[in-house]
Amino acid sequence: MVRSRSEWPSVDEIVMCTVKKVFPQGAFATLDEYKDKEGMIHISEVASGWIKNIRNYVRENQKVICRVLHVDPERKHVDLSIRRVKDSERRWKAQRIKLEQGAEKLLEIAAKKLGKDLDQAYEEVGFTLQDKFGDLYSAVESAAKNKESIADVVDEHWAEVLHEVAASTVQPPTYKVTGYVHLSCTLPNGIEVIKSAMINACDSAKNENTNVEFYYIGSPRYRVEVVAQSYKAAEGSLQRAAEIAIQTVTKAGGKGELQKL
Repeated sequence: MVRSRSEWPSVDEIVMCTVKKVFPQGAFATLDEYKDKEGMIHISEVASGWIKNIRNYVRENQKVICRVLHVDPERKHVDLSIRRVKDSERRWKAQRIKLEQGAEKLLEIAAKKLGKDLDQAYEEVGFTLQDKFGDLYSAVESAAKNKESIADVVDEHWAEVLHEVAASTVQPPTYKVTGYVHLSCTLPNGIEVIKSAMINACDSAKNENTNVEFYYIGSPRYRVEVVAQSYKAAEGSLQRAAEIAIQTVTKAGGKGELQKL
């Protein structure tokens, strides 16, 4: 698992965990990205609603994506929640973990070319790149495009080798988010109003790096799918597209509402 310089996670962070022990009132899990720091998932944070048997939801050695609720370094205690992680966040984290693991592998390959191991790579450049770019994959992605982008924080040899290794491997990632809008209009031309609203929303929210599509589910429900090169951009475009469609329908005398996953 990719390493972090920080010893403890921050509150509200989304983390990958491994369930180690399940008991009637909750479960203990290690935080994979934080040197196996342990956290607790109370039964009330496992799933919404009443839980008759917690083992129907979590089991030992299961990988779970959690939200950090509370961190107490002095007591070495972390409170975690599974139920407070949205489906879109869970998909994003799972994809991000894969990208980070790939980036770490490229860092290891670069290190071998310089006669070093992964531990040395992290100490010499890995943690520094995380500090500058926020995560290892973003650093490697930037190095693939332009070695000068990392040259100010790593030495010339590392910059050259990282660029060489990354340039032949890294492809820009895409992120997909989905939401649902309720659009209704009882006017005689209501169907045309809604179609026009969705076309206008797509045209306004799309750009060369972002694609927006509306799909009919069943009146008055429509699915909005956005694919972009970052999760933040995809979320933003989804919000903009929905708002434009809703505003257009509302101005025509109809109603609209966004329901994100």
